Amino acid sequence: MNLEIIIFYIFSLLLLSSSIAVIMVNNPVKSAISLVLSFFSSAVLWLLLNAEFLSIILILVYVGAVMVLFLFVVMMLDINISRTEEGFVKYLPIGIIVFATIAGLLSYFFYNQFDNAGDSIITSIDLIGKDNTKNLGYLLYTEYLLAFEIAAIILLLGIISAITLTQKKSETNKYQNPGDQVNVSKNARLKIISDEDRAR
Repeated sequence: MNLEIIIFYIFSLLLLSSSIAVIMVNNPVKSAISLVLSFFSSAVLWLLLNAEFLSIILILVYVGAVMVLFLFVVMMLDINISRTEEGFVKYLPIGIIVFATIAGLLSYFFYNQFDNAGDSIITSIDLIGKDNTKNLGYLLYTEYLLAFEIAAIILLLGIISAITLTQKKSETNKYQNPGDQVNVSKNARLKIISDEDRAR
């Protein structure tokens, strides 16, 4: 057993444990930190597969940008943890059904169609060259252009949703209405007091 296999097993176990912690930890901040750890473990696995570009992008984009946004939103929302724990048992059967469905689909794909899909991808890459970045760019903007655009739209919707959630009204938050500030008149802001009024 060489060093690469040992590193693979270590970070695979770390990825599985951190992924389980994402959905099992009650504190949303700790859950987001566990997601950062799972992204980092996935980046190491990509690096072992000689996909250096994907590994660096995973760290820079997801760990450096997306997770910072997640932590910002989670800390701004002030989530009631006790209320989120109430529906765990209620929605547990639905979660098990969804997990079993996704696991079945992934198993069917890997055991029945992985060889054919891999051959077609390798053939198309060999026609381009040996540069991983060039091959990835070619595949993203030709064969997988629709999936790439859909992923971009989903990410945009996530950003818009996060901004919308942070703008919710609360009694503790103080905010100003720009429309009321623009439409205010001079008499509502300023009152001139004469000497007679002051004497009264």
